[in-house]
Amino acid sequence: MERGSGVVARRLICIGETYKSVVKMTFAKGAALKDPSGLFNSSLDRNTRRAIDFHEGGKIHEEALKTVLRPAVTLNKPTAQS
Repeated sequence: MERGSGVVARRLICIGETYKSVVKMTFAKGAALKDPSGLFNSSLDRNTRRAIDFHEGGKIHEEALKTVLRPAVTLNKPTAQS
């Protein structure tokens, strides 16, 4: 792994990691998210996290990504107890 950084909106939403052949976007609570477009293609056996691998030259389905990102932000918002 070369480097990684997190996307945070008061809580960790996802982590972006760069590898030699792929950019991985791992969602902290990905297993709880609906994925109607089938974007999650990595770490599918996890109980909590799931990831999307983006390959060089591959198409990024922006609208489908938004349908995963928006609920991820909502899911990760702090509650009154947090």
